[in-house]
Formats: sequence, structure tokens, C-alpha cells
Amino acid sequence: MVENLHRRGLLITIGAVLLLSPDSMLVKLLSCDVWTMLFWRSLITGIILLAGLALLYRRRLITLSLESGRYGLMSAMIAAAGSLLFVNALMRTTAANTLVILAATPLFAALIGYIFIRERISRATLAAIFTVFCGIFLIFTRSLELGDMVGNLLALGAASLWGGNLVVLRQARAHNMIPAVAFGSLLAIPFALAGGWPEAISARDAALLLLQGSLVLPLSFALITRGSRYLPAAEVSLILLLETLLGPLWVWLVVGESPDLSTLLAGLLILATLVVHSLWQLKNNPAETLSP
Repeated sequence: MVENLHRRGLLITIGAVLLLSPDSMLVKLLSCDVWTMLFWRSLITGIILLAGLALLYRRRLITLSLESGRYGLMSAMIAAAGSLLFVNALMRTTAANTLVILAATPLFAALIGYIFIRERISRATLAAIFTVFCGIFLIFTRSLELGDMVGNLLALGAASLWGGNLVVLRQARAHNMIPAVAFGSLLAIPFALAGGWPEAISARDAALLLLQGSLVLPLSFALITRGSRYLPAAEVSLILLLETLLGPLWVWLVVGESPDLSTLLAGLLILATLVVHSLWQLKNNPAETLSP
């Protein structure tokens, strides 16, 4: 039974990451301004997720949403702010820079967990954090020459926020947190409106936004949230690294945006460190998974 649950978790999570991997490419293909993009992306994703949850849980949806309590509210608010920073980062720096920096999210979670809830950090994790930040520093050093500093800072902010969200989700493992994902999308709408009223969009942009909001984002987020119930956190982190590899590849193939040498070197250093660290965690600290 445990083996079947583990296999289910692997299939769900890998499928989710494969579905999510073209997201950066879709953002790069859009021609509308970033606030219009964020508005429609958030609105469509939130509505689709809520509609799906309403069909699945019917009257229980309100109960499930309330059960998550402050954890659900915190997760939704963090996800909304993280989405704002992520989209803006993609528009101000390369997809490779953004996704390589975001790969450090689990280590941000370790730091934030230590600061706010006094979770212990092992020596191996401290070494991984130091090495990863050396890689990020390499990206930032190069950004001084290329003018990508703002975009890289926004990506760093998104990574820290999503790291905080992982801590919240760990604290709320007993609850269904998919409703929080939906509310997080809707909470991003006021941020978008604060940046500017949505402009008219072309038919091409409408199709791309509909693809993002109705399929790529809601389904992948829901699957990642579900798949993580069956797998140790370290194994989920390993699988999520696939997006760091596949996301820039999609952008390079379709948009023609290629990473520079410093980003490639930093990416290799960060990915190698995270892979080794996750494998070490799986061997020495396997986390218990939840039953369905």
C-alpha cells in the first residue's frame, strides 16, 4: 500500500512539473503589460480552481476552506505576493536567472523555519545554503553588467516568499490546502489593479492567458499540492528541480532567449548542491507522508 502511494505521488508530481514547465515561456510570449498579464492570469486561475473545487467537494468546500484557518490565509497571501514578484522578475531578467534563483526556495524554507519556528538546521543544510548563495552571488555579479539586478532581486524575493509558504504548508499538513491556492490567485488581483487598470489584449494574448489560467497553472498547482501528500519533502524538492532545467529550455527553443555562461555555471552549482542535499535528506531524514 505504501509503495503504491509513493508511486502515485511520483507520477502526480512529475506530471505536475512537466505541465508547469512551459509557464515561463508563455509569460515571455505575451505582449501585454505586466499588470494586465497578472490580472488575467490570476483571475482565470482563481476562477478555474474554485470551480473545480466546487464540483469536487460541493458544500464541503466552505468547510475545507475554513478548516485551514490562519494557515490558509497566510498561504494565500504569500502565494499572491510571490506571484507578483515572479511575473515581474520574468519580465525584467532572463527565465534562466529567475528559475535558477527560485530553485533555492527549499533552502529559504529552512532559514525561515529556523528564524520563525526554531526548526533545527543541520550542518549539511547550512553547507548547502552557503553553496547555493555563492551561486546566486555569481548571477548577481553578472547582472551588474547586464542591468538585470532588479529582475534578479524580484526573483530572490519570490524565492524567499515561496520558501515561507513551504513552512506554512508544513505546519498545515493535516489540512487540504488547495483552496488556499485558489484564494491566493484571487488575492493577486488587487496587486495587479494597484499597478494599473488592465488594458485591452490581443486575441493571441487572450489565448495564451486562457491556456495559462485554465490549464497550466491550476492543474499543476493542484497536482503538486496533492502529490506532496505522498512524498517526503526532499523528494518533492528534487522533482521540482526539473522546472529549473525545462523552463529555460522551453524559452530558448521558442523565444530564443539563451542564458549566459555565468548563469549556466551558477545553475550547475546550485542544481548539483540541491540534488546532493535532497538525496542526503532522503537517506538520513525521510519525512512521513500523509495518507489520502
